[in-house]
Amino acid sequence: MKEFNSSRFAVIADIHSNSDALKAVLEDISAQAIDSIVNLGDHLSGPMAAKETADLLLPLDMPSIRGNHDRWLVETPREEMNSIDGVAFDQLEDHHLTWLRNLSPSLWLSDDIFACHGTPNSDMTYWTEAVSPAGEIVLRSRDEIVSEACDIKASLLLCGHTHIPRRIDLPDGRLILNPGSVGCPGYMDDNPVHHVVETGTYAACYAVVERTKAGWMSTFRHVPYDPSRMIELAKAANHPQWVPRLATGWVS
Repeated sequence: MKEFNSSRFAVIADIHSNSDALKAVLEDISAQAIDSIVNLGDHLSGPMAAKETADLLLPLDMPSIRGNHDRWLVETPREEMNSIDGVAFDQLEDHHLTWLRNLSPSLWLSDDIFACHGTPNSDMTYWTEAVSPAGEIVLRSRDEIVSEACDIKASLLLCGHTHIPRRIDLPDGRLILNPGSVGCPGYMDDNPVHHVVETGTYAACYAVVERTKAGWMSTFRHVPYDPSRMIELAKAANHPQWVPRLATGWVS
């Protein structure tokens, strides 16, 4: 793996087999003259272009971690997979699955940069958001967010999973950053109760972080692209419910 530039780099997450969104983001990263990227998981699950996405990612040899959908793709019997994992699994080849199996659930990029998918202890838990009993997405309390950080002595804590770009500065100076989703700007989930996450934009999202004397500077970049091919693939895979989220960032 090539040397990682921990002073200035891009953070991507939650591609969900949207290869056209990934291409747009990679082109934008290159245009920013950024040569290091970290990928926070949920790479290939989705009713679009899992093989294409994998074929784009693997040669890049970037630091990558395992998301919950990546874990399900390699641990769940095919007949028990949920529908979007099943669509992806049927496209993937053995070397793609081997790559997923070899990913770790968390990663230290340097002595003060830590990366995970959900929280340090769970790839299924939202770090900075909570779901109310009524299914509303709300900001977690500061104490709850801090408690998830445990004793991780890093100045920069990276996470994904919620698909919502967000920066949280902790009282002790540490920073939690979620870059948003490259390829899936809206979704529904039933854990812990039924809820909907909507970003309200179709644009592919990622973050750029840079170490400065004053602390970590962060920028969220929303990259426009043409989602029409991904929409047709989702419809062909019998997932028309993905059409509005890919086209608009709204679930309905």
